[in-house]
Amino acid sequence: MERRRSNAAVPVAMAVVIVGLVLGTYSVVLPILLGLMLLGAAGSFLSTRLNPLSVGFYLPVKPSFAAIGVVALGGVLLFLAAWMYWTHGIASIVPGPRAPRL
Repeated sequence: MERRRSNAAVPVAMAVVIVGLVLGTYSVVLPILLGLMLLGAAGSFLSTRLNPLSVGFYLPVKPSFAAIGVVALGGVLLFLAAWMYWTHGIASIVPGPRAPRL
């Protein structure tokens, strides 16, 4: 009997990316922190997916490789969004009135 892999992390990752894109207009630190969280979650999911000793210990249904890829891609997308917000002057590092950058 083959166990089905879970894709439950995909909608959660997409919601975190949307929240990060919105919060990134206030401060570039917020999407970077959310991106680090998503990359950490992808690494944690990958370790449970490849570790044969973690069967049923950490997650009852292991995440699929596609779900892990979407979570990691969401983290990279948030890093890219933070960079673009910073370089185009959409957001500053500290939220508040924008000071002119030199």
